Amino acid sequence: MFEVIHSPNAPQPIGPYTQALRAGQLVFFSGQIGLDPEDGGLVSGGLEAQARRAFANLSAVAEAAGGSLQQVVRLTIYMTDLAHFAVVNAIMEELWQPPYPARATLGVAALPKGALFEVDAVMVLPAHRTEMG
Repeated sequence: MFEVIHSPNAPQPIGPYTQALRAGQLVFFSGQIGLDPEDGGLVSGGLEAQARRAFANLSAVAEAAGGSLQQVVRLTIYMTDLAHFAVVNAIMEELWQPPYPARATLGVAALPKGALFEVDAVMVLPAHRTEMG
């Protein structure tokens, strides 16, 4: 069994997928790019602005699941230019306290809607959240 997780404070999916699915204590997030949840458009300001918005979207979905970014145990980051790696590291140091999530970062040729950054995640909720309901 699994539960669909949805937050009105994150962009609506732009394809046939959900924002996240919860299976027991685990929450599996779909990728988030720097879309503004209000108008569905990509935020302006380059990679840093897009990364901040994508992490804010991820946070909104985490909250809808009953958790927070601090409970994220795994991230996969996709960037069209790995030269911005230090920018992403600095943002993550603002958003997370050690221990930081495990992470893979991939350089990709393109992302949806021309985005420069995308992130997906896995979160573990406290044991008392395992009951479906």
